[in-house]
Amino acid sequence: MRSRGHDEAMAELYRSDPALALDVINGVLEDDNQAELLTVLRQLAQAFGGVQMVAEQAHLNPTQLYRTLSPKGNPALSSLTAILKAMGLRLAVRPIHSSAAAHAT
Repeated sequence: MRSRGHDEAMAELYRSDPALALDVINGVLEDDNQAELLTVLRQLAQAFGGVQMVAEQAHLNPTQLYRTLSPKGNPALSSLTAILKAMGLRLAVRPIHSSAAAHAT
């Protein structure tokens, strides 16, 4: 019996529970950890049909996408938004502090 890798298992989990995928990626964005963000994006790319398919939909070269999502990747904003769009996602801006806390200071 072949054991699955962590990325493969997470991709399967994200496919079966898209709400969890959103919670995880939003949590990673809040933590401001780029390496972790790239790991989650790689797993999401697998969940959304693989890097090849996401690259096609994002109009990126698959090799470029592999490099972009590598642990040392540093995606440009245009690449990041294209990758997210290919997965049916988008970036959103939220205040760091809640509005109640902002008014109290």
